[in-house]
Amino acid sequence: MELENIKSPQDIKRLDIKDLEGVCDLIRAKIISAVEESGGHLSSNLGAVELITALHYVFNCPTDKFVFDVGHQAYTHKILTGRLDGFDKLRKNGGISGFPKPEESEYDCFATGHSSTSLSVALGLSTAAKLKGEHYSTVAVIGDGALTGGMAYEALNEIGSEQLPVIIVLNDNEMSISKNVGAMSKHLTRLRVSKRYAKMKSEIKRAVSTIPLLGDGIIYLLDKSKKILKRIVLSNKMFEAMGISYYGPFDGHNIRELVEVFSQVKNTKTPVIVHVLTDKGHGHFGAINDPAHSHGVSGAEKSSGKLFSDILGKFLVEAAEKDDKIVAITAAMAIGTGLEEFAEKYPTRFKDVGIAEEHAVTLGAALASAGIKPYFAVYSTFLQRGFDQILHDVCIGGYPVKLCVDRAGAVGADGVTHQGVFDISYLSLIPGMTVMSPSDGAEFRQMLDYSLTFDKPLAIRYPKSYSIDRDHAPIEYGKWETIRSDKSNVYVLAAGSRALEVAEKSAESVKMNLVNCRFIKPLDTGFLDSINKKGNVIITVEDNVGRGGFGESVLSYLNGTSLNATVKILAHPDKFIDDRDVNSTLAGSGISAENLTDIVKNLE
Repeated sequence: MELENIKSPQDIKRLDIKDLEGVCDLIRAKIISAVEESGGHLSSNLGAVELITALHYVFNCPTDKFVFDVGHQAYTHKILTGRLDGFDKLRKNGGISGFPKPEESEYDCFATGHSSTSLSVALGLSTAAKLKGEHYSTVAVIGDGALTGGMAYEALNEIGSEQLPVIIVLNDNEMSISKNVGAMSKHLTRLRVSKRYAKMKSEIKRAVSTIPLLGDGIIYLLDKSKKILKRIVLSNKMFEAMGISYYGPFDGHNIRELVEVFSQVKNTKTPVIVHVLTDKGHGHFGAINDPAHSHGVSGAEKSSGKLFSDILGKFLVEAAEKDDKIVAITAAMAIGTGLEEFAEKYPTRFKDVGIAEEHAVTLGAALASAGIKPYFAVYSTFLQRGFDQILHDVCIGGYPVKLCVDRAGAVGADGVTHQGVFDISYLSLIPGMTVMSPSDGAEFRQMLDYSLTFDKPLAIRYPKSYSIDRDHAPIEYGKWETIRSDKSNVYVLAAGSRALEVAEKSAESVKMNLVNCRFIKPLDTGFLDSINKKGNVIITVEDNVGRGGFGESVLSYLNGTSLNATVKILAHPDKFIDDRDVNSTLAGSGISAENLTDIVKNLE
């Protein structure tokens, strides 16, 4: 069967099981070609091809509900549910999203993008079915990396308590983005050796089946007592103690075995975990040998510019050489945040907590309270998960945790779930938090050097890359830097690298006074007071939502001091953004040199 002929999962149900391997080969080839062209999550999707194909062969989606944790493994699901054509523009405007999205297809029952949420969602759907008197299977596909997130355990506890028929498929590939860490990873590693249990059971069955008349009866008795045998061979009591039946582990690339086990648990009346072992990057030599670097692939159109993460990585290595109290923390994102070299050189001072941002923040607070100097490198979209810990554990105590907030602002291809356009808003509202934003790599290095002696909570937010380095004045707490002075009554206050690039390009066409607002919180109130006079126009520019952002902070301050200036705010609108191109996102929000130029010209 050609992939073009698969319009829905019903099309593969007509196939014999032996033909599914060929379908999986075609799917894997399509994923590789699409990701190499458009970018995307390669290794995680390649590892789940047989698993998801088997699920669709056995279950009846969309009546049955499939919930994919994060969504990094959902490409096969999308291909089998009639979205093959969209793969030509994967993660681009006009193509399919890189994550499950209900607006895109009825087969996507819930939007995902952040980790460790699937079990809570599955329990909610199963509860809804019970309350409404409906009958369908609810299947949560969760990776072993996602089980490092505390939310997953909260859901496991409730699933075991409620005893609803949630089917949990544990896709165990020993990886999240970076290699998994923690006690759960070690527990699953022990369970992987249970292949010897499967081998033992198979050998016993073969032996007794040859006994005339008695063989079938003995096999029946063995099947009835398999839980006893399993517990003898395995050290697996955690899930069973929660009230969740455990099956596995099974070969995640043996589709016949997967179809068999899914058929057995399909009509379960109580919660079960089906543990499958997969190879991240299966079928692709490069992805198998380096799954971490093949997790997210940029595609044919690679991002341009220099990486802020390179600056951070180099700084921390150099700082740690001079100060043995420097500690780097990551939440399973060592590669993306630039901490690989630090992890190699200072393993005892490198803390990868897994997919557990809340824990990472509070860990940092405790370290700082004891005189250690923690730097937590994290993507903006994931730091949202640690908001309460920043407020309660870091800022109430005033502990000098340094938050290095990467991928701030518009993110492009990953779309709505990963936009980093809220961090200025949620960080700025917390008392005691200082927020800075560099205009380039040189200034970022200045800020990091400044952070070494800064003894209060500090967040430095920055996008993935920047274009050029400039010369900068020394950093003085709460003070901005004037980049350009013209004989003009227009003052453009730019917060961050993208905002400054927009303003500088506009300044080539119109006169303006251009200010690099390196401190987002606190504001440079002395400077604002000096320009808040009749006739002046203040235009703020930021790569963040307007609500609660930098511009609103400026306006709020001036309103409180008798506003005389005219204030205009360029920021993202108060809505979720699913644009998958950074430049398009900025332009669509009016954060562009063209729009700023038009605004200034219209003032003349």
